[in-house]
Amino acid sequence: MAEALYLQDGNSIDWTPTAAVTAGEILQISDGRAGFAPTAIGAGIQGAVQVTGLATVAKTATMVMLKGSRVWWDHSANAAHLLQVNDKDFFLGTVQEDAASAATTVIVSLNSKPPYTVSLGDGFISVPVLTAAKNQAIIGHREGVSLIIDATAEAQKVDALSIRGVALDTPCIAEALICVNDNGGAALDVNIGLASATDATSADTIAESLFCHIDGNDLNIFLESDDGSTEVAATDSLADYVVGTPFLVQWDLRDWADVQVYINGVNYLPASVFDIEAATGPLKCLAHMEKTLDASLGNVTVMRLGIRAFEE
Repeated sequence: MAEALYLQDGNSIDWTPTAAVTAGEILQISDGRAGFAPTAIGAGIQGAVQVTGLATVAKTATMVMLKGSRVWWDHSANAAHLLQVNDKDFFLGTVQEDAASAATTVIVSLNSKPPYTVSLGDGFISVPVLTAAKNQAIIGHREGVSLIIDATAEAQKVDALSIRGVALDTPCIAEALICVNDNGGAALDVNIGLASATDATSADTIAESLFCHIDGNDLNIFLESDDGSTEVAATDSLADYVVGTPFLVQWDLRDWADVQVYINGVNYLPASVFDIEAATGPLKCLAHMEKTLDASLGNVTVMRLGIRAFEE
């Protein structure tokens, strides 16, 4: 027998549902992939399910979806969503073109996951600062990192700076999926985003940066930028986070002189003009957590931090 025999192209597969499926219905097949039925399939009847290609799907209202974003199928709302909200949600694919907040649909490339041009998953540099602390950790995983500092009353710092970066004025979109697990005290300082370098004590001293900032145990999400000549100090975005719940921050750098920032698909501080046009670069991915001499705990998982560069 031949080692392989052609069966089908794989763009659509044969599938027999236990319950009737309507035309256009999105579902998750047994291998975990998303698919949809181009035509109705009766219960117990074999039919075709499309698992590749572009599809126009319903999207979550009020949520801006930037091209290249990963989206999940919100099982309860029957709409594409930027976050996996509950256990029944499943990965849908990649957004092909920007979809505005008011749009009711978005074009998605089914089951495709775009590669980052730069991410922490490609490797990072870390220079922890500690003395007596014993339960401090920088744990790399896939496209992100976990940062942990303990309750020892001393200055501590943990960080992860990507080895590679992007050059000035490169059209790109950067994103960070962040989960604050423990924001144990007012002395804690967390900065996640893009930077020209790291710092041994304070991320505030880094010359060029574009950060999401967590200030101690304040639940507000702050945004800031600095290109060496123009600085937007840490400003309350008016979005809050919940301890233990991931939130997505996206920086649209298609115009480095007016970077727009989205948190969970909502454009925050659009008039603040996060301007990093004068940066010399390159800018790299940075996750940086520090504290001063107090007993604050800190535990933050950066589930992914990366940059997608592209030709406009």
